[in-house]
Amino acid sequence: MTTTHWKSLLFSRRMLICVFTGFASGLPLYILINLVPAWLKSEGVNLKAIGFFALIQFPFTWKFIWAPLLDRYAVPGLGRRRGWMLLTQLSLLVLIASFGLFNPKLDLWSIAYLAMALAFFSASQDIVLDAYRREILSDEELGLGTSVHVNAYRIASLIPGAFSLILADHLPWAQVFMITGLFMLPGIAMTLLVSEPQLVRPPKTLREAVIEPFHEFMTRHGWRNAMWILAFIFLYKLGDSMATALATPFYLELGFSKTEIGVIAKNAGLWPAVFGGIVGGVWMLKLGINRALWVFGVVQVVSILGFAWLATVGADKVALAMVIAFEALGVGLGTAAFTAYIARTTDPRYTATQFALFTSLAAVPRTFINASTGWLVEQMGWISFFFLCTALAIPGMLLLFKVAPWNSGSEREKSVQTQS
Repeated sequence: MTTTHWKSLLFSRRMLICVFTGFASGLPLYILINLVPAWLKSEGVNLKAIGFFALIQFPFTWKFIWAPLLDRYAVPGLGRRRGWMLLTQLSLLVLIASFGLFNPKLDLWSIAYLAMALAFFSASQDIVLDAYRREILSDEELGLGTSVHVNAYRIASLIPGAFSLILADHLPWAQVFMITGLFMLPGIAMTLLVSEPQLVRPPKTLREAVIEPFHEFMTRHGWRNAMWILAFIFLYKLGDSMATALATPFYLELGFSKTEIGVIAKNAGLWPAVFGGIVGGVWMLKLGINRALWVFGVVQVVSILGFAWLATVGADKVALAMVIAFEALGVGLGTAAFTAYIARTTDPRYTATQFALFTSLAAVPRTFINASTGWLVEQMGWISFFFLCTALAIPGMLLLFKVAPWNSGSEREKSVQTQS
């Protein structure tokens, strides 16, 4: 592949759209996993309760249930993809701003319900953004486009995890959430400016939208191979998902201020994420998705150990920057390859439902298993907890022998899949 060719792919309009889809998708999730826990911690809510707050994210696990509705029906005047994108994005803007109306000490249940609504509309936005991105990217662009999307997704964490935390040291929380919500506007603008994809026909009936995506997947791979693929999707991100579940409370407990976390920790991850997005995406063009899962997965596993090292060092700003930078690079690369693998596994006729099914399965650890992280830290301590997270990352890597062998012809698999 020539330098001119990959540059033309990287600087295309479709890659710019992937930047906006990634940012719009990542912002509400990082509000749930970074900003809300920091808000609750700073207002005196105990760590165990914050850990159980992960359960409010269950819509990310069950979004495949209503994904067929988004595959089957369109919003009049805007289309099947753009219509749902706009409705979910406007709802997210309002919900994010609404957090500032509540007091964590008095309204914890109300905050939980609001957070669950935010998770529902965020998961719904993910369904349609994933489908839209898959439908506008060619097979050749899939790895690079997914990498750009994933890293823009991670860069979105700088808003709730850095900018908003700094604001919280100077402004009331009500204003912080209002300002944070306004960062949904770039995604809304993107939705209004892009065109509706017309690559495949939508399902003709709701029954077709519900039944056929599951039937097609099982028929194409066979039951045994399908089960291996689903197990891999569940396990590949388990370790790093647990390790980062309580990242902000972890930094606060080490003794860092909210401003230090905002300025040092989160910005230390910006350039490695950008670098990883560009280099990782281009590297995926040459390596292929299968080999990228191996290479990036090893870096991802090793990056988890950085948190254990930080726990031994304590509130050292340089150490914090190093750990976050390596985590942003390693986990970002692993996520990019993983998401590209999921996209490749979908059939273009049932993009939204199959993509939602696979990403829902990947979200199970973040939603349910992560709910135990607060309890685990209290029982084990931070260092042992991060070693446990590292161990839990190994089974997903071992499953690569089954689902993505190093020498497998991944592009041929995709070609066969597209024709099915």
